[in-house]
Amino acid sequence: MTESTDDILTRPLGVPEAEAPDQPGRRFGRLVAGVRRPRIAGGAIMAALLATAGLVVALGDPTGGEPRAEAKITLREPMPRSAPPAPVVAAAPIAATQPGTSPLQRSAEEIETASGVTVVRPAGSGPTDAVLIRVPPPNVARLAPAPDPRISEAGRHGLMPKLGEGRVRALDVYARTEEPGTGPRIAVVITGLGVGQAATAGATARLPAAVSLAFLPYGGEAERSAARARDAGHEVFLQLPMEPFDYPDSDPGPQALLTALKGPENADRLAWALARFPGYVGVANFMGSKLMADAAFEPVLREIGARGLGFLDDGTAAKAASAPANKARTPIARAEIVLDATPRADAIDAALAQAEARARANGFVLVSASGAALSVDRIARWAKDLDARGLRLVPASVALRGARDKRVSTAD
Repeated sequence: MTESTDDILTRPLGVPEAEAPDQPGRRFGRLVAGVRRPRIAGGAIMAALLATAGLVVALGDPTGGEPRAEAKITLREPMPRSAPPAPVVAAAPIAATQPGTSPLQRSAEEIETASGVTVVRPAGSGPTDAVLIRVPPPNVARLAPAPDPRISEAGRHGLMPKLGEGRVRALDVYARTEEPGTGPRIAVVITGLGVGQAATAGATARLPAAVSLAFLPYGGEAERSAARARDAGHEVFLQLPMEPFDYPDSDPGPQALLTALKGPENADRLAWALARFPGYVGVANFMGSKLMADAAFEPVLREIGARGLGFLDDGTAAKAASAPANKARTPIARAEIVLDATPRADAIDAALAQAEARARANGFVLVSASGAALSVDRIARWAKDLDARGLRLVPASVALRGARDKRVSTAD
């Protein structure tokens, strides 16, 4: 055999040798043999270099042809920060406590209520917890801090006033000082405060500091409200719930002193009321027309005086024909005019005019009114130009302490 074994095995059967097709291996071999020739290899290399240079020139980037993306970055000015809110400036100076005590702090809700402004908020929202702090000028009259340890003692219901050494009295220590001056004087006491937040805030903020405020012992805000009133310069009274003639139709509350109770029971209720908050100059009645006309009132009056306090009758009940004996000589005063006995604006204005006339005639008059918004509004308007009319506002404690000619005491 002249053919190699490989040729015989790889040639298709039945196909002559001359007609057999080129095998892939033979074609590749001939191609490689051609490339190995120097001229052909050099031309191929030169063509590849020219093609690469052309791509670089055309695309301007050695990495031309590769996937890429561009992002534009723009520098912006920083957002300006919002300016802080302007500080709230008090419309008028308000007295506060002596150095070392807290200044006047009023919640946003109290400020809105007292100013009469209606604030519309989204459903479910309310006033913020922010407070307004007013720093009074140094020349404003300041009340003594309370409680004063010299005239305080622990009782079965809490801290109560007591008569201090040398007969130091709460009536003198906690009272607002009467400002010097001449001319007829009018003392105004506002009652029924401490249980209605709006009424209490309105009376505290709108009325002159010389107006005295009386607080009921009920409600969780009584102590805080009384402290705020004192911070604003108002001297304060504690109102004592007592039995009226139409009890129980008119009910002064669960801790009221009653004629049917035994002495120790009324004494315990009195002690409970006296421990509600500190800093009051005396006790004022809340209802009480029946008790004040009964012998059961005498030991109550004696205990009030023994603790260095005075008793103020707001004049709302008819004066009893025969009052209980005041053997302890507890300081007592009774309001001569109830300004809002008829709760109409014109009637209140007429009662204020009557108070002016009586002050001019007698030199002094003590009047009372409730803490209703209408009453506070009329009194605040009336008091604005009182000095120009030759009259002076003085605290109600003037009727309970000092010389006899300063006292209005028709009950003792």
